Amino acid sequence: MLSPQVVIIGAGAAGLMCAMTAAARGRSVLLLDHANKAGKKILMSGGGRCNFTNMYCEPGNFLSHNPHFCKSALARFTQWDFIALVAKHGVPYHEKKLGQLFCDNKSSDILAMLLDECEQAGVDLRLDTSVSAIERGENGYRLSTSLGPVSCESLVIATGGLSIPTLGATGFGYQIARQFDHELLPTRAGLVPFTLTDPQLKTLCTELSGTSVEDCRVSCNGQSFVENILFTHRGLSGPAILQISSYWQPGDTVSIDLLPHIDLPEWLLEQQRERPNSELKTLLGELFTKKMAGLLAEHWFASKPMKQYPPAELKAIAEHLSDWQLVPAGTEGYRTAEVTLGGVDTREVSSKTMESLKSPGLYFVGEVLDVTGHLGGFNFQWAWASGYAAAQYV
Repeated sequence: MLSPQVVIIGAGAAGLMCAMTAAARGRSVLLLDHANKAGKKILMSGGGRCNFTNMYCEPGNFLSHNPHFCKSALARFTQWDFIALVAKHGVPYHEKKLGQLFCDNKSSDILAMLLDECEQAGVDLRLDTSVSAIERGENGYRLSTSLGPVSCESLVIATGGLSIPTLGATGFGYQIARQFDHELLPTRAGLVPFTLTDPQLKTLCTELSGTSVEDCRVSCNGQSFVENILFTHRGLSGPAILQISSYWQPGDTVSIDLLPHIDLPEWLLEQQRERPNSELKTLLGELFTKKMAGLLAEHWFASKPMKQYPPAELKAIAEHLSDWQLVPAGTEGYRTAEVTLGGVDTREVSSKTMESLKSPGLYFVGEVLDVTGHLGGFNFQWAWASGYAAAQYV
């Protein structure tokens, strides 16, 4: 029977970080994953370039029913600690925008770095390995696996959430949490595109599919993000939409300011004064693409020479462009979601050690917990920080 001191289930970002750190402390570590490859989500992240952290990471960038929970781990393993690891391995990287750090080359550089650290520390990594049952014993845990029985003192659950099932995501971590009497907070897709079914909106989005609008302000439930939006044949996507989706609930209205950096009422009056014979869609074509300007004019307001608009009409146009209100039909769900909101209730887990307060020797790290970061490298930083925190105590 295999009897390592520590078993970690899940060789994703949090599991790899926990494994390499615990093994570097001298612990014997067995890292298991049911997939045929470690770090599949790392490989596809950031468009294949892995947005591995954010220079401006702080607790305010995370959602949780227990907002203070993430503070301790994030303070003990910061973005600068991970950047130092990246630098140690000579992985070239750059800031894309808003503190988002990406690999210059490809995501596999980050995965290779983590696997290298695991190998150097002596982690026993076993892929294509399933776990069929877990029991608590007197001195730890006993697992039934496709390798045969395995016993350990400390068991770490790093199985992630439900997002992107094609990469192997399952609810296994939640099953284990339930087995050991942990409360689960409702899970749903986060950082995910919106779908629209309203015929007029759907037509507009379909006709504009592939069109991106820079730096829109998207707001919902008291939260706002200024980033790009992208029209798709199913609805709306892009960074600002993904960000706000984590705060949206079915039936909520989303407000979009397409031109937050322009005083639209003033701009329209100025155009009317200076270019009275120009058509509205021509002028909007200087702010958006010509195609988008034409479609907005067609769907939202009749385009005519500026001199023909009375003040009330100009005011209404400004309002529509700066406060476009829509009610999404839903989201694209876990299929394309970057993260899972909800999960293991953090009130039943130590914020210092990540250990279960209900079952000694059981630890939860990463996305399986009810901690979800904003878009931009924050979810990876939570994986690194929570994995590192648990590794000090397993």
